[in-house]
Amino acid sequence: MSKPIRGVEPGSVAEDQIAEHLAAHPEFFERHPSVLARLQLPHQRGSAAISLVERQVLVLREKHTALEQKLRELIENGRANDAIADRMHRLTRRLLRARDFNAAIAGLETSLREDFGASRWVILLVEPSLGELAGRASAHLRVVPRGSPELRIFETFFESARPRSGQIRDTQRDYLFGADGSQVGSTVLIPLGDRASLGLLAIASHDTERYLPTMSTDFLVRIGEIVSEAIVARGA
Repeated sequence: MSKPIRGVEPGSVAEDQIAEHLAAHPEFFERHPSVLARLQLPHQRGSAAISLVERQVLVLREKHTALEQKLRELIENGRANDAIADRMHRLTRRLLRARDFNAAIAGLETSLREDFGASRWVILLVEPSLGELAGRASAHLRVVPRGSPELRIFETFFESARPRSGQIRDTQRDYLFGADGSQVGSTVLIPLGDRASLGLLAIASHDTERYLPTMSTDFLVRIGEIVSEAIVARGA
């Protein structure tokens, strides 16, 4: 077992100076190999003593394991980002191919269901200039004038104009999805237009773990931008 240095208390200034000296002169043990041979350190996973070299090997092995784990995480994140980029690309192409508003809605339906795991979704428009779309209201489109009392439940969302994911209030869920609201497990709210000037896109899933509060909002912002452009271009 290792013994304390005579006259040096653990944690003292002298001990710190010894540590600094050894760090500054790594060749010390080359000049004093007998000292290195006598050094014994407690094993991290037991009471047995091991040599300094063995401890160094353990430290390097743990660092190697940590680096491998970090590399795996980076690879997994890269693959996830590639998959999201592919879905975004397919969504963009579908909306670009749409010749009119109904075709854009159909393309959005396909992308949200097949690529983004949507069980239900709805666009809520509040922009007065798009009032002509009121006649096309459907299960996926609602047009409500901005300032309507019924929109007060989304007041903080419109103020922040930032995507939200996870659980939403029961009143918001029931308003958006009606009788099917009780089957919604998790939801994403995406602002449409600059500062949510057009309204919002709500995407819901039966799965409570599908849309988590911790998910990245960067690609949700991009979805909002793409859908907003399609609504303005095809809804005019």
